Amino acid sequence: MPTTVTAKKSCCKDKPRCKRCPVVLKRLADAGLAERVDKRTYRLSGDVTKRDLKAARSPRKPGAR
Repeated sequence: MPTTVTAKKSCCKDKPRCKRCPVVLKRLADAGLAERVDKRTYRLSGDVTKRDLKAARSPRKPGAR
């Protein structure tokens, strides 16, 4: 069953980012693991693993894809 998550209004820029951060949810949506329902609401697919979530929360290194 898909889980619905509401993003926070703004990013706190902590390291690692929190699970409700809009940046994390956008990264998951770009990877095809979440679907944007409303402006701040995302529906996570059942395929999101702990590894995927950890990768979306980690800070990106320059030049990394």
